[in-house]
Parts: sequence; structure tokens; C-alpha cells
Amino acid sequence: MEVQNLHKRYGRRVAVEDVSFTVEAGEIFGIIGPNGAGKTTTVESIAGLRVPDSGTISVLGLDPVKDRAEVRECLGVQLQESSFPDAITVSEALELYSSFYRNPVDWQDLMELLGLGDKRKARYKALSGGQKQRLSIALALVGGPRIAILDELTTGLDPQSRRDTWSLIERVRDSGVTILLVTHLMDEAERLCDRIAVIDGGRVAALDTPAGLIAAASVMQQVRFRLSRPLDKRLLTELPEVSDVEITEGRYLVTGSGQLLGSVAGALARAEIVAEDLRIDQRSLDDAFVAFTGRPPESSAPRQEEA
Repeated sequence: MEVQNLHKRYGRRVAVEDVSFTVEAGEIFGIIGPNGAGKTTTVESIAGLRVPDSGTISVLGLDPVKDRAEVRECLGVQLQESSFPDAITVSEALELYSSFYRNPVDWQDLMELLGLGDKRKARYKALSGGQKQRLSIALALVGGPRIAILDELTTGLDPQSRRDTWSLIERVRDSGVTILLVTHLMDEAERLCDRIAVIDGGRVAALDTPAGLIAAASVMQQVRFRLSRPLDKRLLTELPEVSDVEITEGRYLVTGSGQLLGSVAGALARAEIVAEDLRIDQRSLDDAFVAFTGRPPESSAPRQEEA
């Protein structure tokens, strides 16, 4: 799947200004960004639900607008907000959706795969949040798509349901389905995604693996420890990797870059000083998000995003 120079505006407001990226077969590709950044407009354009003003989108060689019917057969979509009649049962919903496709998968097998077999006769209104999400995923997969778009997959779920859903998505990917995942949860993106595009202001601010984004966002590192005996501070400040050393009540905080941990550990070993409670502050995808967008990730469930 390839998106090139995508533009979309609503009246005078630009929602997507210039977005380009490629999703490789078999990967989980993530899209993160602040509310209103253009994430939902981008994925809805890929799904053929929005018509771009300019730019090109290729889904397995097909145009989502010109080849809408063909794209519908190979692309499954789970949107940010989905609702169904309260009285419809799990089996009724799956059977109905499977009738929309030329070559659907066996919906009963899919129901079992997603852990909904014992809820086949349960009505939608009686399902838990996690079960509703599983049904939404099942409906996105019932057509046997080669690509699935999952928008805010685990919003509103409790931590255990969220982790169960992550494991499920990894199994779906392992079955051969390429996944485009939109999320505001940095731990979700870091756990699941092979690569991530950070979209901000309608543009791709960064694109890399989670580790690559974290590394690119900050070169500074910090090492904390206590020492078995006093140390001449110059032993550390003279190291080329060290930019600063703070000592507070016997605790050392060393800031630097490059191979900081190895350099500090080596200096202490040569001085025959044992470091106690040594730890390095690990940067996270949250830090990268802030670095590329200037804002922290949304801490609560996202609003419906028109852009």
C-alpha cells in the first residue's frame, strides 16, 4: 500500500497537507499524532470513504475511489466509532457482514478464533467493551482482507482487555494480514508496530521503527547510581561521553550521549569502585511523540476526529 502527497481540506481548513508513506506486506504499520493532526482523514481516504483533493493512493495496485468495489474486497476496516443495533446477536452480525463479500472467510471459524464462540447468541447490548471490540475486528476480517485498517483499536478497554486484544492483533498479522493501526496509546504503538508514522499538522513529522523514533528524538541519556566509596568527580566529567554530573546525598546522576553507560562503567571499574543500584533512564515513545509534535500524547480517550 502506498500513499503519495495526499492533500485534503474541508472548506478553508486543511486537514491533510502532504502525507506520504508506504506500508509493506505483512507488517503492522502505526499512525500516531495529536487530535486533529489528519490521522483519521488519511485512513478514511485509504479506505475510499473520503475523496482526496490531490495525491495518489494505491491499495494493492488499486485506487480506493476508482476501484471502490475491488478495494472493498481486499481491505477490512474497523473505524474509531462503530455501533450496531442493540438486539443483533454476534452470529447474526457476522453472517450479515459475510454476505457482503464474494469470498468471505468462514464466519463461524472467525468467531471461534476471536474468542466469541460462547457469545454467538449474545445481543450486542449485552457484550462487554472488549467483546464489542473483538466483534468489530471480526467484522473487519470476515471478508478475508489482505489489509486491515484498525482505528483506535483499544480505546476504552481495561488494561487486561487491551493486552488480550494486542495478542489477538499479533495473531492476525501472523496469519498474513497487513495491518494499518491508528492509535493514541504509545505503549500500544511501541508493542505492536513494526514502523510508525508520526503525523502532525497534516504532514508526516517522522517515520521509523519505534526504536528509531526514540533514538532520533533524543541523543541525551542519563545514568543513576550510588557508590561504595567517594569518587573524584573529574573521573566522570573528563569522559568524552559525559556532559554533566550531579551528586545529591551520595546519589550520582550522569548525563551524556553515545556509549554513556559503557564509558561510565569502565571508568568506575578502572578505579575499582563498585556502583550500586545502577540504572539508565530509558527513553520511550512518549518522549519521541513530544519531541516531534511539541505536545504530550492524549492521556484520555480521543475525541471524534474530523481530521
